[in-house]
Amino acid sequence: MSTPETDVHGCASSLVVPVAGPSGSGEARGSREAARRLGLAYLDTGAMYRALAWWCLDQHVDLHDRAAVAGAGERLPLVITTDPTEVHVLVDGADVSEQIRSTGVSEQVSLVATNLAVREQMRRRQRALIAEHPVGTVAEGRDITTVVAPDAAVRVLLTASEQARLERRARELHGSTDDDALAATHDQVVRRDRDDSTVSQFAVAADGVVTIDSSGLGFEQVVDAVLALVEQRTGRRPVVTA
Repeated sequence: MSTPETDVHGCASSLVVPVAGPSGSGEARGSREAARRLGLAYLDTGAMYRALAWWCLDQHVDLHDRAAVAGAGERLPLVITTDPTEVHVLVDGADVSEQIRSTGVSEQVSLVATNLAVREQMRRRQRALIAEHPVGTVAEGRDITTVVAPDAAVRVLLTASEQARLERRARELHGSTDDDALAATHDQVVRRDRDDSTVSQFAVAADGVVTIDSSGLGFEQVVDAVLALVEQRTGRRPVVTA
């Protein structure tokens, strides 16, 4: 059985669908569900940075010490599953899927994500994971459309208004969109995007990247928009239904 060819970036020449977007635009849930319906692997690149942030905190590595964090990144014993129906993140054999979503990690993950040495480490890991799946992968993350998989046939930028993104994330985290929930969510959405934008462009689509504004869309509509674009560009249709 022949192996898939790879491009200059090390990504398998299969159906790779990179999806970028600011926090709360629907890129995570939308990408995962699109992968499930297309029968593809799913890669949450943001979880990789979160895993390193958690690992550094657990190992008492100063997140402000960029060299120390980069060293931890090289040693990070990370396993991330790519089955969209059941995603797990393991560090040193321990499932930390829930821990990496904690407020403590969310508040500090930008210190890891803006470390340029770490970004290069993670990009290598991401390309390797994409190359492991010859059928294809839906991968979501900040620089996935421009740096990790810039040659993909379908590249998507999901965006939304700040208010829509705040409400979406507040509903996910707190089950409410009242003033208190929005205030509690503001830092994780607005500040993180501001920090991350210093090292990665994900607010405006690069050449060849299609923008989908999810401000007024529900979850199913976001997924349908991504699937419609994939079919339009590649002819690939879902293999499973909603």
